[in-house]
Amino acid sequence: MEEQRKFVPFVPPEKSVAEFTLAAIILGVVLGTIMTAANTYAGLYAGMTVSASIPAAVISMGILRGIFRRGTILENNVVQTIASAGESLAAGIIFTIPALVIVGVWHEFKFWPVTIIAISGGLLGVLFMIPLRRTLIVEEKELIYPEGLACAEVLEVGETKGSGIAYIFTAIGIGIVYKSLVSVLSIIRGTVEGAWIAGRTAYYFGSDMSVLLLGIGYIIGVNIGVLVFIGGALGWIIGIPIYGALNGIPSEGSLVDWAYDIWSTQIRYMGVGAMIVGGLWSIVRIRSGIAKGIRDALFGREHLETGPIPRTEQDLKQKLVLLLTAITIASVFGIYLYLLPSPGMAVVSTISMVIAGFFFVAVSSYIVGLVGSSNNPISGMTICTILFASGLLLLAGMTGSQGILASLGVAGVVCCAAATAGDISQDLKTGYLVGATPRRQQLSQVIGVVAPAFVIAPVLTVLHKAYGIGSGELPAPQATLFASIARAMFTEAEMPWNMVKIGAGIGVGLIIIDEVLRRQGARFRAHVMPVAVGIYLPLGLAVPILIGGFAQLFVRKVARKSADEEAAVHRGILFGSGLIAGEAIMGIVVALLIVAGITLPVPVLDLLHLPTGLFQNFISVFFFIAVIITLILVSLRHERSRR
Repeated sequence: MEEQRKFVPFVPPEKSVAEFTLAAIILGVVLGTIMTAANTYAGLYAGMTVSASIPAAVISMGILRGIFRRGTILENNVVQTIASAGESLAAGIIFTIPALVIVGVWHEFKFWPVTIIAISGGLLGVLFMIPLRRTLIVEEKELIYPEGLACAEVLEVGETKGSGIAYIFTAIGIGIVYKSLVSVLSIIRGTVEGAWIAGRTAYYFGSDMSVLLLGIGYIIGVNIGVLVFIGGALGWIIGIPIYGALNGIPSEGSLVDWAYDIWSTQIRYMGVGAMIVGGLWSIVRIRSGIAKGIRDALFGREHLETGPIPRTEQDLKQKLVLLLTAITIASVFGIYLYLLPSPGMAVVSTISMVIAGFFFVAVSSYIVGLVGSSNNPISGMTICTILFASGLLLLAGMTGSQGILASLGVAGVVCCAAATAGDISQDLKTGYLVGATPRRQQLSQVIGVVAPAFVIAPVLTVLHKAYGIGSGELPAPQATLFASIARAMFTEAEMPWNMVKIGAGIGVGLIIIDEVLRRQGARFRAHVMPVAVGIYLPLGLAVPILIGGFAQLFVRKVARKSADEEAAVHRGILFGSGLIAGEAIMGIVVALLIVAGITLPVPVLDLLHLPTGLFQNFISVFFFIAVIITLILVSLRHERSRR
């Protein structure tokens, strides 16, 4: 089916269809801005962001075709392309720039530096990807780009059968109400957890009552959900008890606080070692494909056709790409010159950024074609970038806070470029399948990078003032990790290197297991990065992700009997996307209220003289289970109607 569709796009090359229209651009920018803000919150909270392509495509179809009674499949494709670019940009920023505040180099998020880093990184992700488009998207048969393929299916189904926008907006409402019960009225606990002594040590278990995490788990599926939980179990259920048995447990005080302290200062660094190994292994595995893509990007591809180039093969002109690339690199140099004390440091930082950015754009674009955006090891690439940039900067004599600022500044641009490149690769695959014009889609990606970039710094400022980025409310796991690495590279601060080595050993073990599974053709895989992220996250975040993954598995098994499997999962993905957006949007609203001076949450149960403790835990679990059941029933809606 895939081979046939490559030669017969939904809109043939010779057909002229409305595509890059003002309505599509405006709608894409609006949706992109909202989803960028929502993913900024989601990423700081859960350490993961979710692709906005499918939700944006569905909303676009609902608005353009359902309300305005107009709109083509290619217009809807432009909308999702613009909207999803901002989501990936948010990931690149929140994984790196908050580290500057966490480490103490910055005391606030500076609007123009953050915005320019975001725009520059995003644009480099787009511009570096353009020469790779034909090689990776069209010619590499093994690169399926799963999210891009799924989005193309959604667009084509929506062109003929409607869109399913009701699922998203219903779930957004549920997510808003649910988050209000947690953060405004304090009826539902954010986390239900406990710790107890057993023998010579102590054990902890807990779960966040988060529909956002539930939606993430449903979307990424049971394989990744299980791997994230395995990582959490290695850290919390195995690592902390072993540490307690070897080093003792407190005789007084909160065991829950003790568990968090041991995890944050020791155990989570096993995740660092696993991430480093996972990132390096990802590069080794795809080295031949990356080399081919880089050759094409460096030396170009000249069309051999003597006639006019088909509409579906028209990229942005190479001269324009080179000009925009030069302007972007100059902008990065300018911001480094502003932030750093000497031109020499700015030059070294810029060179580091260009080399690492170009390389990891190719890595990111290739790997998401193999395993999808959910498995894109952005964290591993960013760790490698920090180590590479730090090495060059140390050779140049840079130390202290200026070295931290320079290395994280380089990492911020590269992380944005790699995250954006992975996302736009999926979008270009969608466009290729539906018959979009590449140059118009690439212009859409430029707009999708620039417009939402202006909201990231204000959202970060509001969230930091309200919750404290790096705190229990917003753990910002990647940013906290990168802050620790940069601090250890440029100051006398130490990292628990023994834990890093143990994590590296775990990473090597997982690679061996995964290679065995791959050669056996197993459906379940043991990817390193999800396990590493699970180790580095609080256990409470992994549990609802696992539940969401099993919810999708249950839906698949039930719907498979009636050949409705993919449609059922698709309904659940739309509903899960709405849950994510609803809780994230309400999280930002709550932050704005707190910054405005309103004291939240309001202790409603205390005001009504109702018990808390176990009673509140029961209420929290009850409401959470109710949302799980709703998610499953919505997914199986057509299945139930047949009965």
